[in-house]
Amino acid sequence: MKKILILGAGLSSSTMIKYLLDHSEENKWQIVVGDMDLDLAAKKVNGHPNGKAIKFDINNENLRFVEIEQADVVISMLPAKMHPLVAVDCVKTGTHMITASYVSPDMKALDEEAKLKGVALLNELGVDPGIDHMSAMKIIDGIRAKGGKVLAFRSNTGGLVAPEYDNNPWNYKFTWNPRNVVLAGQGVSRFIRDGRYKYIPYHQLYRRLQTTTVLNYGEFEIYANRDSLSYRETYDLQDIPTMFRGTMRRPGYCEAWNVFVQLGATDDTYVVENSENMTYRDYINSFLKYDRVKPVEEKLCEYLNLERNGSVMKKLEWLGVFENKPVGMSNATPAQILQKLLEEKWTLEPGDKDMIVMQHQIDYELNGVKKEIISSMVIKGQDNTHTAMSITVGLPLAIATRLFMTGEIKAEGVHVPTKPFMYEPILKELEEYGIRFIEEEKDID
Repeated sequence: MKKILILGAGLSSSTMIKYLLDHSEENKWQIVVGDMDLDLAAKKVNGHPNGKAIKFDINNENLRFVEIEQADVVISMLPAKMHPLVAVDCVKTGTHMITASYVSPDMKALDEEAKLKGVALLNELGVDPGIDHMSAMKIIDGIRAKGGKVLAFRSNTGGLVAPEYDNNPWNYKFTWNPRNVVLAGQGVSRFIRDGRYKYIPYHQLYRRLQTTTVLNYGEFEIYANRDSLSYRETYDLQDIPTMFRGTMRRPGYCEAWNVFVQLGATDDTYVVENSENMTYRDYINSFLKYDRVKPVEEKLCEYLNLERNGSVMKKLEWLGVFENKPVGMSNATPAQILQKLLEEKWTLEPGDKDMIVMQHQIDYELNGVKKEIISSMVIKGQDNTHTAMSITVGLPLAIATRLFMTGEIKAEGVHVPTKPFMYEPILKELEEYGIRFIEEEKDID
């Protein structure tokens, strides 16, 4: 039997593991799931005769090398910073590797050696990056095939709670790694619009918003992702005058989140003194000026020019940031304290379903006529295990793995799914699982 080694059994891996187990009998595969938490890995294997759970520690060099050497393909669901450790061993042992993460400089540096060894290192095969690349390139290549020229590319994605389960004033619940949500956008966001380069520093990011509507799901606000400019090379659109990628949230979220940004509550670079003896009210107060008399709420409103009974304060009060509830964390950074509070309030409840929303807006010119294509996708989760995030991250990975293992996709070296030989068969099968885009096209001035 050929062996597929999956490293990491977190939430986003559930749908992928099920797909590969479901296809294991006909293809004679053994699916080995490795995780620091052996019970979690065993739960994902769920007693399948072709599945095996192992305790896996990425920092155990001998274990890592042996397990990778025994596999035909490794799917890494580990944090992105750990992928190079896996990739180096894969190239050494002649084992192929597939991930959902961005191609890092370390990964890119392995391209030539991987080609010499006949090893495929397939990356960016999740939802964002992944489905975004594949769906966008299908449209872009279609425009080029007709003789058209792409003039503007805007693409936005959001992981949110499905409307039927949207029952808090933030209109948001965690659908992926909470830490990534807390730290999102730090640095400078870069894009180009009508030939002019634009830069948004972090302290302005949640003020400089755009809006869009998606199918019949209403309005969304958009903040810029950190690096839209690199996608000009990814999509071979080096001279395009407008290139923008963003993240979608429901209206009102960004204005309220900006409070934490302006306070410094998302900072992860220092430890808050005496945090184990703090309440959340103390935590918020620590960012405000000293005043013996004024309450925390009043000081915050004065500092950030908020209405005391406005929607932003109602969101903050609902979170519990003004409560005298112990933080209960020692040696914690501001970001870690904020994350703990949010996890108490923003976690999907049993029975909740999440939702992935993605939309491309592409302007192009053909035979002197300017047109716009709006391509939209909305996917809802099935339950708390097979979430929309798990489905849209895991299925492209699983399908790519099956296609590679069966020889329908052939590759060596470092690849992302921007070429037809990869994106066409993956998108075709994704449609069978209900992951499809609805396109609208119209002439524009």
